[in-house]
Amino acid sequence: MPSLRLGSIAPDFEAETTQGPIKFHDWIGDSWAVLFSHPADFTPVCTTELGEVARRQVDFKQRGVKVIGISANDLTSHDQWIQDINEVGSAIAPTNVQFPIIADADRRISTLYDMLDAVDPTNVDAKGIPFTVRTVFVIDPKKVIRLTLSYPAQTGRNFDEILRVIDSLQLGDKHRITTPVNWQKGDDVIVHPGVSNEEAKTLFPNFKTLKPYLRTTEFPVAQ
Repeated sequence: MPSLRLGSIAPDFEAETTQGPIKFHDWIGDSWAVLFSHPADFTPVCTTELGEVARRQVDFKQRGVKVIGISANDLTSHDQWIQDINEVGSAIAPTNVQFPIIADADRRISTLYDMLDAVDPTNVDAKGIPFTVRTVFVIDPKKVIRLTLSYPAQTGRNFDEILRVIDSLQLGDKHRITTPVNWQKGDDVIVHPGVSNEEAKTLFPNFKTLKPYLRTTEFPVAQ
C-alpha cells in the first residue's frame, strides 16, 4: 500500500489493548487522537516517554485529544511494563498509565501504518522480524492524519512539541490562521493566505501587513 501522508485517512483497525478491544475509528469518535509507536516493551527511551504521556494526560484532555500507544508485544508484557513505567516515572512526579496500549506482537497494525524499520538491520526481534520505528500520528476528528513524526531510537520524543502542533492545528481549523516559526500559544499568529484583506478587516481588525503575503494578528483572535 502507498505510504500514509498528511491528509490521508488514518486506516481503521480492530485490536486488543490494555483497556480492552477497540475499533480504532470508533475509539477516536469525535475527538482528536495521538497514536504513537514503540519498538518493544521494556525499552529504556520508550519507558520514559510513556511515563511523560501519563503525566501529561490532563494537557491532552484539555485539548480534546485521546492518546494511544502501540508496541510489538502481547498484553501480558504490556501490563508488566506499565508497572515499570509507573515506578520509574514516580521519581519525577505521580505517574499512572491510564491510556490504552495496543498489543501488536504480529506487527499487523505496524505494517498497516508503515511503521516497520526498513533501514536498521539490527532492529529486529529474536525471530528476525523488524521492530516498529518510533512514530507519531496526530489524527483529527474526521480521521485525517494531520501530523507524522518519526524519531530515531536514541532520541526521546518531545511531547511539548506535539502539543504545540496540536494547538496550532486546532486554532488554524477554528480561526483561519497559521502559526509562525517557534510559535507558542499566546503569541501573534499569521492570517491565512486564503483570507482577503477585506475579510481580514472583519475577522482580525488589528491585523498588521508586514508583506503583502505576510499578515499577522494578535492572539487570541476575534471569536
